[in-house]
Amino acid sequence: MTIETAEPVKPPRHRRTVWTAIVASQLCLALTTAFGVTWVHRNLNDNIEPGQTIEHIAGVEKDSTATDEGPTGPLNILVMGSDSRDGAGNNLDGLTGGGERSDTTILLHVSANRKTAYGVSLPRDAIVDRPECTDTDGETVPAATAVMFNSAFSVGGALCTVATVESLTGIYIDHFVVLDFNGFKDMVDAVGGVEVCIPEEVDDAEHNIFLDAGVQTLTGQDALNYVRERYQLSVTGDIGRMKRQQAFIASMVAKVMSAGTLSQPTRVVKFLNAVTSSIQVDDGIDSVGQLAGLAMQFQDTGLDKIKFITVPIAEYPEDPNRLIWTDDADELWQRIKDDKGLGRAFSATSIEAADSVGTLNGTDTATAEPTTAPTTETPSDTATSDPTSEPTDEVTDGSGSGLSEEEQAARRAAGLCV
Repeated sequence: MTIETAEPVKPPRHRRTVWTAIVASQLCLALTTAFGVTWVHRNLNDNIEPGQTIEHIAGVEKDSTATDEGPTGPLNILVMGSDSRDGAGNNLDGLTGGGERSDTTILLHVSANRKTAYGVSLPRDAIVDRPECTDTDGETVPAATAVMFNSAFSVGGALCTVATVESLTGIYIDHFVVLDFNGFKDMVDAVGGVEVCIPEEVDDAEHNIFLDAGVQTLTGQDALNYVRERYQLSVTGDIGRMKRQQAFIASMVAKVMSAGTLSQPTRVVKFLNAVTSSIQVDDGIDSVGQLAGLAMQFQDTGLDKIKFITVPIAEYPEDPNRLIWTDDADELWQRIKDDKGLGRAFSATSIEAADSVGTLNGTDTATAEPTTAPTTETPSDTATSDPTSEPTDEVTDGSGSGLSEEEQAARRAAGLCV
């Protein structure tokens, strides 16, 4: 008896074709993605200029806990805005002169656990004593007394500004970032613009700045004009402009972290290209990999835990057009060195990155008439309380804005809606 063995049933030809097509398409997609990522990484790296080494001021040392493995120590990053205003493009080679100056300087403190961060704006017009320093060309810049704060950038670039901040505050600066304002426009455009609320129309023909009143999304040159303007929106001039810059940065951070940006790879790549094309950094973060590693440390930092304030200041006795840091600034520097939060008093007039335009800049443009506001931010004794505590008591004027009278006055003086 012969037993015939049945031949294995072959899958239909069209089924094999379908599976072959799926596998091939997935392989092509994987290869294309890998190629794209490699291409983007290489090009972004090419955008970044080789970083400079920070020469720290004698006696200013980093907290020993920061040497442990992982992000266990606090970080202090000095962010500077380089403003050439000549439309020459993104040339960062002339940081020691050649028309470059720094109108914006923010000391960003990031807590050791990476849960909170706050930026402290340092006025360009503050009168300080500048230490001897080394510029980006390796030349020695002599010390000077009673000079404007931003003179450090004009004569010695980012390295001299870092040395000046370390000398004045005793705070160890881990990294620095210089952002070219001409590239700032590309960053704003890459995320589709940044929403702001302008309390009144700006018609500044002398400086060619024209902005409509109300809630709106600013792009390109309009965005740059908004953060530069200091004659019509801000009754306190540069002080108000700093507060407005803080509000804009807070709104921009929220936009970058929003799903509308992160869910669009093309938008993300454009933003990263604009950033890397517009910055100068120290040699500790002068590659995409290092910058990405730094950025990843912020993944657990909530937007409501990122704040912006201005260093306590007062009028310079010898010149009403200049400023000085008050003694209260020393308490702020100590809180940074001790890795403490802002506390209730310093947080009183801070701006949060989590704020929407409705609460950050307000939407009631009809009542947002500028009024005179104090030019100082004076902390009370409560600033030494629980370092992680935030102010919970709100004193409102009945308008429903949720802002205290002090906060409303400060925002109006800065040219912000309330």
